Amino acid sequence: MRKTIVSVAAAAAAVAAMGGASLAAASAHTAVSGTENFQMMTTSATSTTDSVIASGVFTAPGVDHENQSNNTAKFVFSNGTVSLKHSPGTGTQSENPKTCLLTVNLHGTYTLTGGTGAYAGITGNGTYKLSILAIAARSGGKCSQSMPPVAWHQVINASGPVSLP
Repeated sequence: MRKTIVSVAAAAAAVAAMGGASLAAASAHTAVSGTENFQMMTTSATSTTDSVIASGVFTAPGVDHENQSNNTAKFVFSNGTVSLKHSPGTGTQSENPKTCLLTVNLHGTYTLTGGTGAYAGITGNGTYKLSILAIAARSGGKCSQSMPPVAWHQVINASGPVSLP
């Protein structure tokens, strides 16, 4: 009886070890795909960087480096980067001339154009929504477009399918 228990235990240990080994080999570098969400935000109208949080296929905090002149961005995470190109966006913009409150709501599309490090070979695309709520500075009693706003809240939510090799 003791010999049977030892044999069963040894067989169970061998199966567990083989299963664990194959699981580790399979998950060492398996391609993944699914929906990725990016949220960017800033409270500075003059900064070229925003905070970004990615969640979905991967989760990571990072910094969004925007290049408005060619509608590109690079998300820099601790273990790599993700580059993208986005449309300029369409939507509404209004400013209250009495309170200088600016409201902007835009939407558009983006395409991931590459990655480095853990994100090398990433592909994907999706849509984004941008919201800005700001208060323009005043000059001569009027809202100024040439001075930085006195308050600025910008949030961008983007989402779409991605694939990581």
